[in-house]
Amino acid sequence: MTRTARITASGAYLPDRVMTNADLECLVDTSDEWITARTGIRERRIAAPEEAASTLGVEAARRMLEAADVDPLEIDLVIAGTCSPDGMFPAVATRIQEAIGAERASSFDVNAACASYLTGLSIGSQYIATGAANRVVVVGTEAITRLLDWSDRNTCVLFGDGAGASLLEPAAPEEHGAIGPFVMRSDGARADVVYAGGPAAPRGPLEQEAHIVMNGRALFRAAVEEMRQSCRAALAASGLTVEDVDLFVPHQANLRIMTAVADSLGLPRDRMMVTIDRYGNTSSATIPIALAEAEAEGRLHAGDRVLLSTIGAGLTWGATVLEWSSPCCGATHDVREAELVPAR
Repeated sequence: MTRTARITASGAYLPDRVMTNADLECLVDTSDEWITARTGIRERRIAAPEEAASTLGVEAARRMLEAADVDPLEIDLVIAGTCSPDGMFPAVATRIQEAIGAERASSFDVNAACASYLTGLSIGSQYIATGAANRVVVVGTEAITRLLDWSDRNTCVLFGDGAGASLLEPAAPEEHGAIGPFVMRSDGARADVVYAGGPAAPRGPLEQEAHIVMNGRALFRAAVEEMRQSCRAALAASGLTVEDVDLFVPHQANLRIMTAVADSLGLPRDRMMVTIDRYGNTSSATIPIALAEAEAEGRLHAGDRVLLSTIGAGLTWGATVLEWSSPCCGATHDVREAELVPAR
């Protein structure tokens, strides 16, 4: 019998250091007015030198487990979505697994850039559905500011660091919380719209550009169109309409993209979760952070239908609709407090 996964707990963590738009005015030719008008961002968080994607993810996962009151030994799988890993290997997920004490779990990373969390959520849901796992931790975590060229005002103003985590468990027939179906798509023909190189890159642009390179106009157009279409497809596959959506949680890439998608779907803006003003684009972490904050703020209730939508480099994009269960989080989502334990 096929089972359905649900999110039963969530957690988030943001680094302490706040970088405002005024701070960026000291680095590049820009202004608070320009950044706010074009992106909706007022400030973002920057990881400390001793922090990394793994340590940020560890703290988000710990808060999630505390909320769920789950023994880490009962975790079967840890999936980390990230495009800013600590290194080429081992996986960030293995460092998170060890640090939270999930000694019996398997672990691996997913890199679909900003779409990594939703990709990981779809994979984790399938593990639950097939009975291969009973408890899956899905983390979106990024120290993505390490990939920025701080002299490029078109990209350095956009990003911030942070992590969010979700616990997946099977949903009983009488319980709220079903996730899916998922609509996931990729188009490698548009790979050069946004990319970053690295130490193993071949000769050419990727070798030369170890930081994020972006065609902002092309990405804007693609994001609005693909997010709109995938949202409609996910709603149709779920047998729902826009009127059934209680909360829209889009990838927090740019407030103008988010509002354009909501408007094109006919979704009232007061039903859209917005965190980009405070945290910027935390890449794969934006959606799980937003879910944790929405719950902590009392914007999510058992039975609410939540539309998730994302797009990232690849280009890779997707959407799903989930029915919210009633996990007991709350105070554990205070993203201001917590001492990170460094990855070993």
